[in-house]
Amino acid sequence: MNAEIIAVGTELLLGQIVNSNAQFISRELAELGVHVYYHTVVGDNPKRLEKAISIAEERADLIIFTGGLGPTKDDLTKEVIAAHTGKQLVEDAIAMENIVSYFKKTGRKMSENNKKQALVLEDASVLPNEHGMAPGMFVKKDNQFYMLLPGPPHEMQPMLRKYGASAILDQLESRERIESRVLRYFGIGESQLEAEIEDLIDAQTNPTIAPLAGDNEVTIRITARDRSEEKAIQMIDQMERKINDRVGEFFYGYDQTTIMKELLTILDKNDLTIAAAESLTGGMFQSEMTGVTGVSTMLIGGVVCYSNQSKIKLCQVKAETIEKHGVVSEQCAIELAENIRTILGTNIGISFTGVAGPDSLEGHPAGTVWIGISFDDRPTKTYHLNLSGSRIGNQKRTVKYGCYYLLKELDNSRIS
Repeated sequence: MNAEIIAVGTELLLGQIVNSNAQFISRELAELGVHVYYHTVVGDNPKRLEKAISIAEERADLIIFTGGLGPTKDDLTKEVIAAHTGKQLVEDAIAMENIVSYFKKTGRKMSENNKKQALVLEDASVLPNEHGMAPGMFVKKDNQFYMLLPGPPHEMQPMLRKYGASAILDQLESRERIESRVLRYFGIGESQLEAEIEDLIDAQTNPTIAPLAGDNEVTIRITARDRSEEKAIQMIDQMERKINDRVGEFFYGYDQTTIMKELLTILDKNDLTIAAAESLTGGMFQSEMTGVTGVSTMLIGGVVCYSNQSKIKLCQVKAETIEKHGVVSEQCAIELAENIRTILGTNIGISFTGVAGPDSLEGHPAGTVWIGISFDDRPTKTYHLNLSGSRIGNQKRTVKYGCYYLLKELDNSRIS
């Protein structure tokens, strides 16, 4: 079975809300072995929706609609589908009872148009809405399947998982498992990574390989299909080993993780504490770190030392170091990292200094960065970067590089 998702709502086309429903539905259908080849978004216009349905019927067995099931005049999804399929809309007694009960419970007056939400396509399997009013429905005409789901994600998601998925599975002659895994890389560009594994991409059949550039990093999605979940996972494992034999030095984690989360996992596992001295990044490293729960046992504190005065007074950088080498220097990065570690009594001290941009500083162009990492049990390390991009982009990339370098220092044996 293959499917197309049609999201209905002018607000989607205007950019007022994000079409997160399509992402969720695609992920759920993949787990069921249903292939999604098209996403369509159409406004609250009956003629354009009718045309979108006709096009989708030519290329999909199952069409899933989200949105347009509410009480207002622009909620027209089921009306258009009823006219298109020649089916009548009939009142669902259970849905009507739930709607009446809701208004009675909340003490609000029920307007006449709310009754519209209880209408369903005749002969449809009704999908109960346990988090809203409008029920969903699943209906077949000839060899075509239609599933109508509400637009609000908090209504749609549980409905699909609890009722919609089983309705789809009942129609599948055979269930093919689709397993997917995302590998995350940092420190290598998309073009370089693709060049390293170009022959694997060219030869792909099952599993498939899909490189994707993200937020200053690169991901590879490996997808395998098989009737056996175990066999599909084995195929992904084999392909992952082939890929990481070539680019494993840049690999840091799986799926929805981040470099910061991976770093915190290592710090927590080894009972390590860290402090930060941030000039270039202005507190961004600590801000991102504190966005993860449980960080209080690892991040002891830090200083935003943006001015020369704060570097000297708060981080005890020698005035002669700044006079001789400048703040955009390896020597300044070393003193910042070592001193903040000593001052706060941590296992690790990390520092960020340089030129975010857009102007140059001390004769250094925008994007010049020095990162210092001081350890209580080994020599201090420094890293020099020459970045290009916007001011905020340079700051974000600097934070990621700091996490990446520290992660690799602490866990060089991750790739076997």
